[in-house]
Amino acid sequence: MKRKHLSSAAVVAVAVVAAGALAGPVEAAETTLFVAPGGSDSNAGTQQAPLATIQKAVSLVVAGGTIAVRGGTYALTTNIQITKSGTASAPITLTAYAGEKVVIDGEALPYTPGAVGSTIPAVQRGAVHMEASHWRISGLEIIRGPYGVYCANCNNNTFDRLVTRDNYETGFQLQNNSANNQIINLDSYHNRDPRKNGESADGLGIKEGGGSGNVVRGARLWNNVDDGFDAWAFTSPITVQDSIAYGNGYNRWSIPNFSGDGNGFKMGGSGGTGPAAAHSVTNSMAFGNAAHGFTDNGNTGSLVFHRNTAYQNAKTGFDVDGGSTSRLTANLAVGNKTAVALGSSTGSGNSWNIGGSWPLASTDQATITGPRNTDGSIRSSNFLVPANGQAVGAKI
Repeated sequence: MKRKHLSSAAVVAVAVVAAGALAGPVEAAETTLFVAPGGSDSNAGTQQAPLATIQKAVSLVVAGGTIAVRGGTYALTTNIQITKSGTASAPITLTAYAGEKVVIDGEALPYTPGAVGSTIPAVQRGAVHMEASHWRISGLEIIRGPYGVYCANCNNNTFDRLVTRDNYETGFQLQNNSANNQIINLDSYHNRDPRKNGESADGLGIKEGGGSGNVVRGARLWNNVDDGFDAWAFTSPITVQDSIAYGNGYNRWSIPNFSGDGNGFKMGGSGGTGPAAAHSVTNSMAFGNAAHGFTDNGNTGSLVFHRNTAYQNAKTGFDVDGGSTSRLTANLAVGNKTAVALGSSTGSGNSWNIGGSWPLASTDQATITGPRNTDGSIRSSNFLVPANGQAVGAKI
């Protein structure tokens, strides 16, 4: 019988079903490669004869193809290098198969950690080191690497439901000329950098570069040694939505000469003088951080902060007096050392503009920091919602 060939769209659809919806075995589409513990890189990469390493699958996959990774721990001896790109009409997918738990462990890689004061060579940055475009990467847990995911000169990628934890630098870093990337439902926590005395490892960094159209949505960034989110020296607007950053900037690892910053959302800056970048943050929360909840950090641009909440941060809830001309509307600041430092920025409809007391419907974070919904979104609750019902602050 003559074999029928699927269109690229149909292949992608089959791959997505195989990777994310079915719990039982399926026949592999022509462009689906399987990786599994106990596989062999001399195998064909089918579900019945899977490959052993993600790197081998990356070397074989073609535009429009899918790499479906079976559950298990993949201990790396060399980091995963992704340098080939898909296309706009035929992106490449790398995903955990059928919701199985996939852990990529970089503990055995160089620079885990690097010596104090050392520099990590660019090619060694990241248990997953990526310089490619038009990928869809989802459902992976990346741990104990010299960075978790490090993506440079990356465009038009989607990263969904990743976990980057316990890495020896930033959990997920996007930099250089990188545009139109979506980072969705990321959990990034317990990342630290003894190499730089805690001054560098954030939950998520989009920094030291430029490129329009980058979006962060549904991220949870907590207990990282430096900042939750850091946009240091990124020159193009970044959109942050529906995200939370908490517990950042504390020395949980007894790092000597500790120099972690501890902001929830650090929105740019570079040595206190810029560059100007009009980032926006909406419906997001920063609580319990060692420094500011939200800060312009010397970004001289016109940032937008709308319907965000800063709660019990050790310094200022909204710190926008570093040279920016930010616009703050309908934000809530409760229990911080200082509610707001405006400088040349302006605001209206914020809790400090309205005045009075702001009791909260709930201060129990268990729901918002607990398991996610099946679609990867953060579970909704009344955490930090004003008890008076006013439309001020975030509601997640």
